[in-house]
Amino acid sequence: MSIPHASPMLVNTEWLQAHLGDPDVRILDCTTYMTPQPVGPSRIDSGRADWAKGHIPGAQHVDMVEDLSDPHGRFPYTLPSDMRMASLMSRLGIDNGHRVVLYGSRHPMVVTRAWWVLSTLGHAGVSILDGGLEAWVREGRAVSTEAPHFGASAFRPHRHASRVADAQDVEKAMQSGQACLVNALSAEQFEGTGGAHYGRPGRIPGSVNLPARECIDQASGLWHSKETIQSLAKAAGVAPPDHPVIVYCGGGIAATATGFALQYAGWTQVSVYDNSLLEWSADPARPMVQGRA
Repeated sequence: MSIPHASPMLVNTEWLQAHLGDPDVRILDCTTYMTPQPVGPSRIDSGRADWAKGHIPGAQHVDMVEDLSDPHGRFPYTLPSDMRMASLMSRLGIDNGHRVVLYGSRHPMVVTRAWWVLSTLGHAGVSILDGGLEAWVREGRAVSTEAPHFGASAFRPHRHASRVADAQDVEKAMQSGQACLVNALSAEQFEGTGGAHYGRPGRIPGSVNLPARECIDQASGLWHSKETIQSLAKAAGVAPPDHPVIVYCGGGIAATATGFALQYAGWTQVSVYDNSLLEWSADPARPMVQGRA
């Protein structure tokens, strides 16, 4: 078994329909519901009960917190250990050679978080279903209540450190400009004028704003074209595609959606600040600014 040479970041419903039952494909329903709180991390509710009521045939469920985060992390959604990821993938029957297709309902940034976790920890063949479960159901495609069962597998983690940024990396970028800092939150959160905040309102100095929501067509739930994302990024002041970019948000979830969009559109050096403002704003010595200027 081997991953196709160029596994696309996005697949459409027609592709997935044609590959249902393919022994080289594994499908993961990542549905997890996020409810923003006025201050601090969002409330997280698992989507496993909804998965049990109906999912794409062959899909297993993974939960952002229970499965894809470090239970001992200082912050809620920290990247899990290699050992924890190997155990999860073995339980799901996924090895390094499977094509993995991710989808979810209502919160595409949860799906991109799963994509980031799996690809950062060494799976080279992870794709996202464009439009998610909504697109699948809207087109009248079948859903199932059966839980698939696969034999245990052997997944070999390989952590790609260049995809993960920490507070020190952000400080260096802020001081030197060697990496472009991109805030993936809404405009009002970026400016510190409204919306949820994560300890202190505002943004990291020197950052620009490309909200995760703007990367997806809100009417259809489909990702914008590469050309549209490139235009949005240019208008936002994001550095050119060959320049290093560090994306952050409140807790490292929305950042993966903007990071996914940038990588999809051709950016080649994209990292995510895991823990993001939950960590940064907790230290009063780390600066934050408000307003657009």
